[in-house]
Amino acid sequence: MNLDNLPQMLQTGFHLTLGATSFLIETLQDPLKREENLDKLKSDFGQLADELLEKGEMTDREARNFVDTIFSQPGNRENADSESVSPKQSDAATDAPPESVVEPDVKLEIQELTAHMAALRVELENLRAENSQD
Repeated sequence: MNLDNLPQMLQTGFHLTLGATSFLIETLQDPLKREENLDKLKSDFGQLADELLEKGEMTDREARNFVDTIFSQPGNRENADSESVSPKQSDAATDAPPESVVEPDVKLEIQELTAHMAALRVELENLRAENSQD
């Protein structure tokens, strides 16, 4: 196993998992999509994997934009625990709900999750540095 490709493999696996989760939720919630999605399962698995990967990447970009929007709103900057690690900017545009719609508990949970993601990102960078020294 090549450790140089490990971060890319983890990211691809993450995007594939997000896409598969989205696919499953679509299948369970929408009766019209259910038949279409079940037919896709019977077709070429490689094509389905590519679609799931693309859907996962899109979901990741939308989630990053949403979190970026939440933290870029006035009054939220001083509450951010992870200002030292800036999230990557993505190219997809999303409409975030107005601040009055976002409940305080949800905002706090998003801040905690973002801080946790930042800590994981720092830990991953440290592991990459250790592996590159070996």
